[in-house]
Amino acid sequence: MLLAAVLLLLHLLAATFWVGGMALMQWAVRPAAAQTLEPPERLRFMAATLGRFLNGVRVAIVVLLASGVAMVLLGGGPGGMHWGVHAMVALGLVMMGLYGHLRRAPFAQLERAVAAGDWSAAAQRLPVIRRLVNVNLALGVAVFAAAVLGPAL
Repeated sequence: MLLAAVLLLLHLLAATFWVGGMALMQWAVRPAAAQTLEPPERLRFMAATLGRFLNGVRVAIVVLLASGVAMVLLGGGPGGMHWGVHAMVALGLVMMGLYGHLRRAPFAQLERAVAAGDWSAAAQRLPVIRRLVNVNLALGVAVFAAAVLGPAL
């Protein structure tokens, strides 16, 4: 019983970090940076901030996968899980795929452009990153909805 509670706690903390962090980046950090920093400083700041956040998300993904698999196994395997768990798994895997794409393509391009001082190229990556984060944020909210509503339906 304690093991299940600890696994759930770790799972919720990792999911909250990821989804809450995306909301914070989209609705607070990005607008504040755009309002207060000139383009070169803003682009350097956003690349550094996103880099730190994405490193944290990598850890959160490991925790989510490990705790999620462990909880499913403790619950008797995937066959006995309600539809909400299956929805969480499917949506979570899509989110992880989008994270991987964001990390390896637009974010890597942003980092290279910032390192080269190519502010125009760097600025072109931010809207792409913003759209991907918005999609992942919506998926993350859907995961929370499946977790809460799944057992009730």
